[in-house]
Amino acid sequence: MLLGITEVRKGMVLKVENDLFTVIKSEFVNPGKGSAFIRTKLKSVIKGSSIERTYKAAEKLESVELERRNMTLCYTEGDNIVFMDVNDFEQIHISKDYVEDILPFMKEETAVEVSFYEGRPIGVTPPNFAILEVTYAEEGLKGDTSGTALKKVTVETGGEVNVPIFVKQGDVIKIDLRDLSYVERVNK
Repeated sequence: MLLGITEVRKGMVLKVENDLFTVIKSEFVNPGKGSAFIRTKLKSVIKGSSIERTYKAAEKLESVELERRNMTLCYTEGDNIVFMDVNDFEQIHISKDYVEDILPFMKEETAVEVSFYEGRPIGVTPPNFAILEVTYAEEGLKGDTSGTALKKVTVETGGEVNVPIFVKQGDVIKIDLRDLSYVERVNK
């Protein structure tokens, strides 16, 4: 579907130079002199790289519709992860590359949203947060309760994250999967 530049919004997926890009930022500019334009920051759906593009008012951009399906992580198999559709129980294999950075923080049966373009999986959106138990943590320094000092801990899925020094082995913590940061301790 072709769109005018005034219709471009954050979160849309556009086809640019035969690649799919998600709109990260979109700023409409209408200067006093000259024609209006839009400044965009786009992130490649497949490669993950970002680009910035400026489009003139007369240009049309191609928007694409993605099919989104709710799935759960079943298991890893070689270089792939097997996900199962929660509605029809169909299993699909998706390359680990789509979730490489967050895979160490995902348990089996984690609910995700998988995006498809023309029947092919192109992206995996995990939940925003993971709640995991700390399986290894160094002892913190006595008396330092300010919460500003950090140490690295290992969680039950094998991932490592920086946490305040008061976090100890056996604690259950909440991790923000968008930036892989510690959020808080959680009651068991």
